Amino acid sequence: MGRYTTDTNRLNLSAVLRDAGIGLAVLILLLWANPFNSVPTGTRGVITQFGAIKGIEPEGLVFLPPWQKLAVFNIRAEEATIEHAEGSTSDTQPVKVSMTVRYSIATDRVAEVYEKYSHDGNLSSYVQTATQEIFKAVTARYTAPELISQRSKVSSDINTALKEKLALYGANVINIDMRNFAFSDTYMAAINQKVTQEQLRLVAENQLKTVEAEQKQKVAIAEAEAAATRAKADGESYANLKIAQAQAEALKVQNAALVQSKEVLELRRIEVEKIKAERWDGKLPEHIYAGAPIPFLNVSK
Repeated sequence: MGRYTTDTNRLNLSAVLRDAGIGLAVLILLLWANPFNSVPTGTRGVITQFGAIKGIEPEGLVFLPPWQKLAVFNIRAEEATIEHAEGSTSDTQPVKVSMTVRYSIATDRVAEVYEKYSHDGNLSSYVQTATQEIFKAVTARYTAPELISQRSKVSSDINTALKEKLALYGANVINIDMRNFAFSDTYMAAINQKVTQEQLRLVAENQLKTVEAEQKQKVAIAEAEAAATRAKADGESYANLKIAQAQAEALKVQNAALVQSKEVLELRRIEVEKIKAERWDGKLPEHIYAGAPIPFLNVSK
């Protein structure tokens, strides 16, 4: 006689149903009290017991008793987009910017963030609010021209201040992407006009420098030519002076010779008469005027 048969070899239906019910109850209990859980990559497992945090589990397999629960908490990089954040410069110029802030939850502060701010690691609302506040505070320290010329420094100041702010919420700032940095249309028109005027001024200055350079070049050429003319005149004057000095010296020598010997004068006269004789063609003049000399006729001899 078996467990599920009677004395008459009939099926004991009550025993079958009883054992089947027990088996089903055990199966349901096992499914309900499944102690095996897993924590995916890039997350942490927050273990709670009746609402209280009992521990933080890393990635991998986790064994839990039925009275504890496991919540998956994301620690991957998240993004918070802030469109048209508004601020005002120190010279009261309104300014807008759109930003994307990338952040992640510090692994050693998962329990604190889970308890105070988020059960899944999403802090977008806190990041957006904090970014708006930081942007207003930073832009108020700069004038409008400084925001344009020192944009990298402004971005660095926002990054530093936002890191300090989000650290209060257990988040680490990875980077900030600023875009669509713009002022009011009126101010931008004024900036464009100023840039245009500055460009025109630079063009005028360059043209003036070119004219000045050309004028200086002409003056230099004229001065060089004048210097050359003066040098030439000085040279000619010096040469003439030397010639005059030589002639005067020759005259002095001749006069000295004449004083020393009258024969020199007679010799010179004879030389002149000789030249005249050599040039005479042997003909006497047809007409002789009163007082006109008769060549080569020495009546006294």
